[in-house]
Amino acid sequence: MSVNVNVRNNNVDGALRALRTQAAPTLSAVREKKAYKKPGVRRREEKKQNTINSIRSNKKNNRRNDYKKYN
Repeated sequence: MSVNVNVRNNNVDGALRALRTQAAPTLSAVREKKAYKKPGVRRREEKKQNTINSIRSNKKNNRRNDYKKYN
């Protein structure tokens, strides 16, 4: 799989950002397959990540609701 990124107006930082965005799913899959994880460890890490995501989404929703309440 190849990833192509065009550099516009000598904006290398923007091109690198685009490259990372395009390659992110591939890199995460490679990291996961780097070593074997026991099923219990995998479940524990997934639960931990889901907890973090839930807290973030709750914070985001609370900010939205507070904004609506005062305006």
